[in-house]
Amino acid sequence: MPVPIALFASCAAILLAQAPAKPPLVRAGVTVKIAPHVFVIPDDSVPMVPNVGIVVGDRATLVVDTGLGARNAQTVLAEVAKVSGNTTLYLVTTHVHPEHDLGAAAFPAATTLIRSRAQVDEIAASGLELAKRFAAISPLHAELLQGAEFRKADIVFEREHALDLGGVRVRILAMGFNHTRGDTAIFVEPDAVLFSGDVSMKAAPAVGAGSSIATWIESQDRFAALKPARVVPSHGPIGDASMIATNTRFLTTVQARAAELKKAGKTVDEAVAAIQAEFELLYGTSPRVAATVRAAYAEAR
Repeated sequence: MPVPIALFASCAAILLAQAPAKPPLVRAGVTVKIAPHVFVIPDDSVPMVPNVGIVVGDRATLVVDTGLGARNAQTVLAEVAKVSGNTTLYLVTTHVHPEHDLGAAAFPAATTLIRSRAQVDEIAASGLELAKRFAAISPLHAELLQGAEFRKADIVFEREHALDLGGVRVRILAMGFNHTRGDTAIFVEPDAVLFSGDVSMKAAPAVGAGSSIATWIESQDRFAALKPARVVPSHGPIGDASMIATNTRFLTTVQARAAELKKAGKTVDEAVAAIQAEFELLYGTSPRVAATVRAAYAEAR
């Protein structure tokens, strides 16, 4: 099923309306070790920069997300070289939005790229539509994305793929359609570190057009069952399992309140206004809250 262009349009509209104060560049020299086998290049909460993960085993290294285009990927690879001497390199992306995936082509040819079937299908359906919108944001965005293409997967899995880096077992999980159709999470078992993508973070959920609130709640439950000690979202501050619990409370509350208000005869706009007011202290006037309410209202019976 093709991904709705409305999803891309809404993302691009928000990005264009909120031009970043800082350039969308992965920073060098700030990599931090958060667990015995896990390093993170933090995003400093800069829009269109991901938290990049580096997981180091005895014989291989896994990179999580690439940054926007080849220039950012080169920064990531330089940081990888500082913390790992492994020649075997794996790459996985939390989803196929440009700042997470469109640096993959710049990784060495011998890199093994792992994708879920859902990611492969999403790329086939949507192509570079969102990348074109990102490139229109500024000359720098255009420069970073010049010539960018999606890299073909070397390994394609359906629901879960286990990866042994040498003394470090990693579970790569297809999460279903939450933020995107190809949402992918990564759990580093010996360190109990979860890379949650855009599916669990400090910010309110960014519900993809057409995704289900029920799926979002199931994803939080799936994360919670892993009992992570650290949670590294795609964007924003690193947290722990309380981040998942907060998202679960938000989603279940919105789901119940939207159904309650719909049953009481309230319009969707009235439901949005009421629920946004209830969550203003936690999320301000985030448009993400409105999107979540609209999705929950549509699902309510």
